[in-house]
Amino acid sequence: MQIDLRHDPAFTVARLNLTPGEPVRVEGGAMIAHSDGVILTAKSEGGIMAGIKRKMLAGESFFVTTYTAPKQGGWVDIAGSLPGDIVPIDVTGDSPCYVAKGNWIANSNGVNVDTDWGGMKSLFGGEGGFGMRATGDGQVVVSVYGSIDVIDLEAGEVVTIDTGHVVAYDLSINFRMRKAATGVLNSMKSGEGFVFDFTGPGRVLMQTRNPDALGSWIRSLMPPSR
Repeated sequence: MQIDLRHDPAFTVARLNLTPGEPVRVEGGAMIAHSDGVILTAKSEGGIMAGIKRKMLAGESFFVTTYTAPKQGGWVDIAGSLPGDIVPIDVTGDSPCYVAKGNWIANSNGVNVDTDWGGMKSLFGGEGGFGMRATGDGQVVVSVYGSIDVIDLEAGEVVTIDTGHVVAYDLSINFRMRKAATGVLNSMKSGEGFVFDFTGPGRVLMQTRNPDALGSWIRSLMPPSR
């Protein structure tokens, strides 16, 4: 699979170019268009329970659509639900990665994507929590809200990132989740919730905008229910 990006960085569309007979797995609703002859099959990848986990825990659709190119090859255009970048991430057997809730939109045939635990905050219904674990050999495609930032940490180097801005990270990297500020009063004053402390070596991908902050802003504009 070869990936061509256009309309980036604000409204990026990824064209997934497929060789004859090559399949690609795409998040339900992410497809914009595809070339003639591409075959679609939609199913709950890994069975019903896996589909429920993906929907309830990782925020992805119950069904995953597989697009398979015809004998002459083909392409599939995909995009995320929010305006921003699309980024392909290389995955190998030695370098699996974690993709945060709501960011995964596609993966090549050699990659297996499954629901995985990414932090305590999901217990309280907020940011972080369950996402997608990508293993195997190939590429996983993620969409972000805003632009993408990449941080490559040296051994022992530490960075603190708000949980709502984390998109993906190497599974080999060390991290912990904590409150951004100590004490209830400080947390209320700062307006910050939880953060990740990542310790290198390893790579972390961030999005420059926070989808949860967008949701809070939209809710603040809605009239109160009667």
